[in-house]
Amino acid sequence: MDDPVTEVEIRNACQKDADRIAGLLTQLGYPGTERFISEKIEALTRHPDEELAVVVENGEILGVISVHFIPQLALPGDFARISYLCVDEAARSRGVGRLLEAWCEQIARERGCDRIELHCHSRREAAHRFYHRRGYEESPKYLMKRITRSKNAHYTT
Repeated sequence: MDDPVTEVEIRNACQKDADRIAGLLTQLGYPGTERFISEKIEALTRHPDEELAVVVENGEILGVISVHFIPQLALPGDFARISYLCVDEAARSRGVGRLLEAWCEQIARERGCDRIELHCHSRREAAHRFYHRRGYEESPKYLMKRITRSKNAHYTT
């Protein structure tokens, strides 16, 4: 491991973090989020079933995580879904991802979840190794249907 992170803070994301979060998303393969990231941050930080957090070291954001909490009808426990977890390329292998994932696990337990799920593209092999080391295992097939977003869609809840 490179120089491990030492004095870091995990805090809720806010509007002043928009540019940095957009930069992290670009590193993750999602360029162009600058156009709408402020609206997304606003909606996610107000949503009662969402956590959007950043890890900060010496005033610099090293990573971001977005977690949704999803109630289950047929199962006793709910689940948390990590939608995005990104660590700055310059801070990888320093324990930042481990801290964010452990933070997610803690808040998921506090909210009555009994599992955490995520989708990680097949091309992200290093990320797969990270998640396997953290105790994640393969799950049944993930299916998706793309739809056209309504012109009246908005990002607030």
